Amino acid sequence: MRGEAGGLRSVFARPVAVSAEGRDCAKPDYNLPPMSFDAEVIVAGAGPAGAAAARTLAAAGVDTLLVDRAAFPRNKPCGGGLTMRAMARFPWLAKAISDIDIHTVSKLHLEGPDGSVLKLEADEPVGILIRRVEFDHSLVKAALAAGARLRERFEITQASQTTAGITLQSRTGETLRAPVVVAADSVHSVIGKRLGVNAKWPAKSIAIDMMEETPHDTLRARHPDVVWIAYAYKGLDGYAYIFPKTRHVNVGIGCLLSHFKGEMPGRPYDMQVAFVQSLVDSGELEGRSDRDYFTPFLIPVGGPLAKSYQGRVLFVGDAGGFVNGFTAEGLYYAMISGELAGQAIVAAGGGLDAAGPCYQKAWKREIGAELRDSVLIQRYLFGSHDRVNRVVRGGREWPWLATAMADYVAGKRSYAALRRDVLLRSPGTAARLAWKALR
Repeated sequence: MRGEAGGLRSVFARPVAVSAEGRDCAKPDYNLPPMSFDAEVIVAGAGPAGAAAARTLAAAGVDTLLVDRAAFPRNKPCGGGLTMRAMARFPWLAKAISDIDIHTVSKLHLEGPDGSVLKLEADEPVGILIRRVEFDHSLVKAALAAGARLRERFEITQASQTTAGITLQSRTGETLRAPVVVAADSVHSVIGKRLGVNAKWPAKSIAIDMMEETPHDTLRARHPDVVWIAYAYKGLDGYAYIFPKTRHVNVGIGCLLSHFKGEMPGRPYDMQVAFVQSLVDSGELEGRSDRDYFTPFLIPVGGPLAKSYQGRVLFVGDAGGFVNGFTAEGLYYAMISGELAGQAIVAAGGGLDAAGPCYQKAWKREIGAELRDSVLIQRYLFGSHDRVNRVVRGGREWPWLATAMADYVAGKRSYAALRRDVLLRSPGTAARLAWKALR
């Protein structure tokens, strides 16, 4: 064991540099009941959200234990796309991933269900494509370099919280304890289930992504400098994509789980084989699908939890629902939620019960409107596939929109600025989205 609650208070109460918002969140110290702890903070889950949280905490001098059920490096099903605004948002990221394969792209092929195509090309890269097996390992190493500790192969099956602290139990019966926990344990958060926070995502709030990340000697993109995305592909309430990478290609289709269960015939891999073959026939791909690399997974796309904390447990990444409801982008929001959770815990000082409210306030300020709007856009566009067609055609007819979107993805324009431009130039669409939000 690492020590007693008194030792914890002496560490958290020492002076640290925090933002003005963080100082507002700090509360007076209080007495924690006696309990042995394995760390001052346990971060459960070492994906991008958890690694970002652990790095933030450790860099502030907090004794941080990062735990995961796997051993790193480990594979993780994911499209693996990251916009350049993420690189701008996290100045330390470029160095952290400097030794992995990174494929930069500056071209986007966006296709509507009627075959309408919008092609965007920027003068500089707007995104990078990575493999999660490498990316996640790099972020874990960045957390360790900041001073965090790592416990691998600790699969959490039980979690409980009292006024004394939080206890996590593994499948083997071993326990770990801390006064604060950051729950970054993925879409099927065991901690969320055990604490009664989120027993199960509603079917309408979760998507299934059926994808493969296949080496180039089996399957490759014919246009390796282009990200290919089709919305409402062949009647699907979702998306299809080709993400070319340095030595692999990610190809997949995704849709709401409710749509998949209710309207999509056949098995996931049968759909994948047919999809890949159609792209080979159209000249977008060459090669064949390989079932060995097929890894379907679930994504929460209904927006963040209404309350992203319970007591002194803060939920981040997929565990908290931090995913764009329309694009299904998760890496950027996962890392933001993890970093903000870490900052909130540091800012709370000895008054750890203030960390949760501080965290909720911080993420709502930075990404709350963006994630809320993404769900409204998802429901509005997939409510009528013709709306998707109109958006794609509108991108060709309204150059300002294409430019604004490219600047947003590249990190040159904030979401607030993009939203303001769309509202001013397309008030009719804004009114319809507002009406949908109120229904």
